[in-house]
Amino acid sequence: MTRGNAVQSKVHYQGKEEDFVIFVDEPAAVQNWKNDKSIPLAQVVSGFKIFVTHKHGAQGVLDSASKATLENEFGTNNEDECMMKILEQGAVQETENAERQAHKNETKGARQAH
Repeated sequence: MTRGNAVQSKVHYQGKEEDFVIFVDEPAAVQNWKNDKSIPLAQVVSGFKIFVTHKHGAQGVLDSASKATLENEFGTNNEDECMMKILEQGAVQETENAERQAHKNETKGARQAH
């Protein structure tokens, strides 16, 4: 997974009971796959993992989708088939990750009075 200042592409699919997200290498790869299904999924997706956001849209907390959740939504728990449905019917989204802006460890060394 990329860190700060990198573009992150994902496909969001709003299901009946859950929102599903998969990460893709780039939006052009998704479009190419839609036009030519002979392209292997490995050249489109960033990882063979389907996430759910518990109806919080594409920006919610990402949890792994269980086999039961996939079965309820797509009628199968085969992740490849579910990914194909998400790619076909989902919306491609691009976001840019901001640089990490965390505070430094203020307790390091003698910089702080105890």
